[in-house]
Amino acid sequence: MNRREFMRASGGVAGGAAAAGAGLTAGTGTAAAQEEAPDWPEGVTDAPNYSETEDLRGEDEVVVDVGAGDGLQFAPPAIWIDEGATVVWEWTGEGGAHNVETVEGDHDFESETTDEAGFTFEHTFEEGGITFYHCLPHDAQNMFGGVAVGDDIDTVEAAEGPGAMEPTDMGVDIREHYVGVGAILAIVVSLIFTFYTLKYGESPNAKGGN
Repeated sequence: MNRREFMRASGGVAGGAAAAGAGLTAGTGTAAAQEEAPDWPEGVTDAPNYSETEDLRGEDEVVVDVGAGDGLQFAPPAIWIDEGATVVWEWTGEGGAHNVETVEGDHDFESETTDEAGFTFEHTFEEGGITFYHCLPHDAQNMFGGVAVGDDIDTVEAAEGPGAMEPTDMGVDIREHYVGVGAILAIVVSLIFTFYTLKYGESPNAKGGN
């Protein structure tokens, strides 16, 4: 490698180290503030397909599938809507006969029990609050759902999704200043090599001139 090629390579190493250090420092910094979620009764979060609340505020009408997944789920199982919005439950025809019925909470509703695909039941939520509901024939299979209405409800900090996990959550002890110091050392080492190459010249075995 001649001197010109070495300069290009060392410059690229320094720039890459700086960029990597900046990116890693940003990635291991304080996570963005977590969003709030309704403080659901325990049954809602026991639904087999529950992972997070679907925030549907701003929509006048939302649809929940009855008999989703393996036929024994509501989808989405947990929703957050505005006061005055209407929820339409629509039967898929899978999983046998289902109904939609309040278990506990601030809203009272109950549909008939049917296995008819395309059957719908709707309820308009005029008042705020949180309600846990189920399919009575499949309560033992945790066919549960929840409806949160309005902004004036009890909330909790939403759980982070897998993509937001910090390295320390996985048992890796990474600190911001360690990453920054590592990036600086990489730059310094590159500059030292460059200095000695310019000062003392190339190896006698190097091919090509300057």
